[in-house]
Amino acid sequence: LVAMGTSILAALELLGAFSFDIALIQNQKAERRHYDTAWTFAVLFGCVNAVGMCLLAVPAVSFFNEPRVEGLMYALALCTFIQGFDNIGIVAFQKDLELHKEFWLGLTKKLIGFVVTITAALLLHSFWALVSGMLALRVSGLALSYLLHPYRPRFSLEAASELYNFSKWLLLNNFLIFLNNRGTDFVIGKFSGARSLGLYSIAYELANLPTTELVYPISRAVFPGYSRLAADISELRRAFLQVIALVALLTVPAGALIGLVAEPVVQLLLGPKWADAVPLIHILAVFGIVRSLHGPTGSIYLALGKPRRVAALQCVQLSIAIALMLLLVPRFGSIGAAWSILAGASAAMIVNYTMVLRELSLSLVELLRALWRPIVGAVMMAVVLGATAGLWSTDTDAASTAFRLSAMCALGALCYLVTVGACWSVGGRPHGAEMQVMAFARTRLQREN
Repeated sequence: LVAMGTSILAALELLGAFSFDIALIQNQKAERRHYDTAWTFAVLFGCVNAVGMCLLAVPAVSFFNEPRVEGLMYALALCTFIQGFDNIGIVAFQKDLELHKEFWLGLTKKLIGFVVTITAALLLHSFWALVSGMLALRVSGLALSYLLHPYRPRFSLEAASELYNFSKWLLLNNFLIFLNNRGTDFVIGKFSGARSLGLYSIAYELANLPTTELVYPISRAVFPGYSRLAADISELRRAFLQVIALVALLTVPAGALIGLVAEPVVQLLLGPKWADAVPLIHILAVFGIVRSLHGPTGSIYLALGKPRRVAALQCVQLSIAIALMLLLVPRFGSIGAAWSILAGASAAMIVNYTMVLRELSLSLVELLRALWRPIVGAVMMAVVLGATAGLWSTDTDAASTAFRLSAMCALGALCYLVTVGACWSVGGRPHGAEMQVMAFARTRLQREN
């Protein structure tokens, strides 16, 4: 039900999806008038979106054939209205590379939303718990944005034309991203109903945890640095290889492991009613890996002032995914949707890396050097866990399931670390992501001691 409402909200938010924050980061000479204009637009679009959600509440009931959506729409209208007033000054956390401040801002408001959601779930036993958490997250985000940054925005549209010249491509890109990420919700909700959409939404969230919690923060963190290096292609190429190697080292095994342990995870954390989500997670975990390897490339195009490249990639992915979805979803439901978006993302990856190699004057061999060890490690992890599947107890009680999940995660992690370490040693221990992680771990241990 919440997925139905948030899909409509995401569609409305496209009206203001100019990503002016990215334009402010990319423009190294942005002034107060640029910040004030960006904030003014955010407020205006927040108000427009809130009114739109209220007006679409009744039509949404007819579209989804679900009367409970109406009240949900009014609550989401309040959420988007509040978010529009967030302090634009917090963009400086990224631009000035004060990433610890952005981290604590994001973590604090997520924790508040989490606590409110769980508390409301225990009290209400209703989907309204999710809405309560969303509202708490928006309110806390608004308050924290003004507490953590001294900037006080004023209403102004003085720099509207300057921001629009860069952000018009981001609007198109965000529209295509919406169709890729949320268009599936409309198709599944319309043809298969709330239950199938719920299964797909949960599976999608779990399978894409490495992307949402690792890749996106990394991409946001490196974008300001990429922007400063945009004039020096050799330095930009070196930075990209470091980032993509680190992303692959962390997200490829994480995504693979989520797919491999999907059954005990669902059984332990969600319960038997969600068992049909397991095959979806298997497919979407592969999609999550592909998506994670797309992540760092978008920041390259934006730093180079070529947002149209990002839009082109979304067009490739969308055209394939939607075409397959219209064929497969009516017949196979959410499983058909999962295969469709995996096919679209895989095709877009080929186009994406062809363009990245050209933009950075990068050879395919250099790229493969950065990626092959994590991929081999993940494949070996899958082989070992598949070969030992018969060793685990099939009991469904919580204790047995928890033990099986813990043992599979430990064995998978050990297998991955040993394989990657062996490949790295055989390859002459090149300076790369492995050395970065080891240096980071050594520094942390020294601080603790």
